[in-house]
Amino acid sequence: MNTKYIFVTGGVVSGLGKGITAASLGRLLKNRGYKVTIQKFDPYINVDPGTMNPYEHGEVFVTDDGAETDLDLGHYERFIDENLTRNSSVTMGRVYSTVIEKERKGEYLGKTVQVIPHITNEIKEKIYSFKDSDIVITEVGGTVGDIEGLSIIEAIRQVGLEKNPEDVLYIHVTLLPYITGSNEIKSKPTQHSVKELQSLGVQPDILVCRTELDIPDSIREKLSMFCNVRKTSVIQNKTAGCLYEVPLMLEEEGLAKEVCNHLRLDKYLPDNEKWEQMVNKIKNINENNLVNIAIVGKYVKLEDAYISVIESLYHAGFANEVKVNVKLIDSETVNRENVKEKLEGIQGVVVPGGFGNRGIEGKIETIKYVRENNIPFLGICLGMQMAVVEYARNVLGLSDSNSSELDENTTNPVIHLMEEQKGVVKKGGTMRLGVYPCVIKKETLAYKLYGEENISERHRHRFEYNNNYKEKLENAGLICSGTSPDGTLVEMVEIENHPFFIAGQFHPELKSRPNKPAPLFVGLIRAAKNTIVL
Repeated sequence: MNTKYIFVTGGVVSGLGKGITAASLGRLLKNRGYKVTIQKFDPYINVDPGTMNPYEHGEVFVTDDGAETDLDLGHYERFIDENLTRNSSVTMGRVYSTVIEKERKGEYLGKTVQVIPHITNEIKEKIYSFKDSDIVITEVGGTVGDIEGLSIIEAIRQVGLEKNPEDVLYIHVTLLPYITGSNEIKSKPTQHSVKELQSLGVQPDILVCRTELDIPDSIREKLSMFCNVRKTSVIQNKTAGCLYEVPLMLEEEGLAKEVCNHLRLDKYLPDNEKWEQMVNKIKNINENNLVNIAIVGKYVKLEDAYISVIESLYHAGFANEVKVNVKLIDSETVNRENVKEKLEGIQGVVVPGGFGNRGIEGKIETIKYVRENNIPFLGICLGMQMAVVEYARNVLGLSDSNSSELDENTTNPVIHLMEEQKGVVKKGGTMRLGVYPCVIKKETLAYKLYGEENISERHRHRFEYNNNYKEKLENAGLICSGTSPDGTLVEMVEIENHPFFIAGQFHPELKSRPNKPAPLFVGLIRAAKNTIVL
């Protein structure tokens, strides 16, 4: 079978759910027995999102091979349950950087370097790079007509010419707004968006229409006629109560069948049973079985900054058969006087990753409060580092303890710069990135949660636990329960005689799936559940 290529574009406005559409289709095709991979093209000129403020672009999702990528890759992995690579995240910054590097090396043999063919060829090379997949789904970031994305649209147009017609499919995700004053669903924004796409040489085969209401038959017929697609290829995508229900809704709408027909795929019937069972389990959780979990961080104004953490909490809720209500608390607003009030009614706390000084003291006060008041706690990356700082300050009595990242002048840098990071000037792509092994001590909470000695988790950081303080901290009760295989890097710390207090240098949320929740999150929600009577 030839590799099939599916391109997902978006129009009218951003945030319509192209990523969820691509991920849901990937799940439906995987459930038909195909090997599916998904990639994202982002039009911006940054080489990757690694140096971008989370308020600019949400969280940075890190792959096993250490790529700092768009958050949509998290959705892809959670839906298709496959570990993606750096090939699945491509920015125009990366494309231009590669082309310019080739030009400097003389690889274009003196030719004038242009968008066509050099930029578009580089884009197509990324699209064609998946050699062992049956189906490659490519999401094009932004909206059709954005100036930064024009070369991507041109490249996917060329793919349609280079491959057989039955091997290429274009899906356009667009908006059908409802106007309350006239009590109408309006099709004109979609018509204009498709017209814009057609003007660039791409004719969509399927329309996925985001709508709050059912699409009337008259609107389907109108879109079919004006947008030059079959009526059966106008797919309704209503807002779902449960994110993981979207594949089943799109299955019912006939999206996967239309894709199979166009691409002439012979595995027509899906095996959605396990996914259906999972969704039914989620939907049947008693609304009264509720736990309140606080995420105390510094980017709380944008929920996407912690999207993988939030989804991991939900996954753990599914496993524990409880609804998880997530409360985002700005760590800048937390202090010794109000921390009790801020955490009122909270059964568990997550202090997530981050960079810089802002909000740090609020995180430390939060950790002190949950440690002393037996509230289940999970620290992630910077959250683990601040747990070590808090313990050194308030248990060991080293009052000026800190991370040397946050205070270069501290006399007790219990968190310090990794040796190999010293002298590094560049910010982008230079941290400890990707999956690393961890060895867990037996008879610890970490071992109980993971059930094995050897695990691997994904990292994104520069600073590490300072081993010069290890003996003192352990003697005072802060146990190092996980280390690198050679024992030089502390990966996990925990406290005995506490309902649940554990923290990891890594990001466990990056490997969590709705059907395979991350062990640390499962443990947190279980402990939180046990603090209340359900």
